[in-house]
Amino acid sequence: MITICIIEDIEEIQKGLKSIIEADFRFKLLGCFTTAESAIAELPLLTPDIVIADINLPGKSGIDCVQEIKRINTKIQFIMFTIYEDNDQVFEALKAGASGYILKNTAPDKIIESVIELYEGGSPMSPKIARKVLNTFSQTKTSVDELISKREKEVLELLSKGFLYKEIADKLNISFSTVKRHLNHIYQKLQVQNKTEAINKMFGR
Repeated sequence: MITICIIEDIEEIQKGLKSIIEADFRFKLLGCFTTAESAIAELPLLTPDIVIADINLPGKSGIDCVQEIKRINTKIQFIMFTIYEDNDQVFEALKAGASGYILKNTAPDKIIESVIELYEGGSPMSPKIARKVLNTFSQTKTSVDELISKREKEVLELLSKGFLYKEIADKLNISFSTVKRHLNHIYQKLQVQNKTEAINKMFGR
C-alpha cells in the first residue's frame, strides 16, 4: 500500500484530492495539511511514501517544504500539485528535490496514474519542463543521470542489454504498460525518438 500525505490550503481542492486518494484501495492517506509549516513538523514523523504538495501556500511555499523535508528524509518523494504547467516555480520545485508534478485540472484517473508512476520509480513531468531541466544540467555539466530516475535508468540498462519489454517487466516486477510508460518519459526527458538514441545519450554508446 502506498502511503500519502497532502499539502493544499484551498479546502475544496484538498477535499477533492482527498476523496480521489481515499477511493483507491492501493493508497492510504496519512494526513492533510494546509501549510508548509505544519507539514514540515509532521512529515518526518509520518514518513509517507509520497507527498502531494501545492506550490503556492500561505507562509512558506511548497518548494520550501520540499527543501526542508529532503534535508531530513530523502526517501519521502514529492509530487507538486499546481495550476501552472511549465512555469519557473515548477522548475524550482524539481531542482529543490520534487520528483514530478500534477496539474490541478488533471482527471482523477490520471492523478492516480501519476502517483503510482512516481512510486514505481518514474518522474511524471511534461516534455517542456524535462527539456528545461536537461538544458540546465547541460549548462552546469551535470550528468543526465540527474534527470533520469533510478527505475527509468534500470529499464534503459536492461533494454541496452537486449532484454524485451516483457522480460524487463518480469525482472523489475512491474507491468508491461509501466515499462512502456517509463520509456516514453525517458524519450521525452532526453529529447530522443527511439531506444537507440536514448541508450547512446544515456550511456555514451
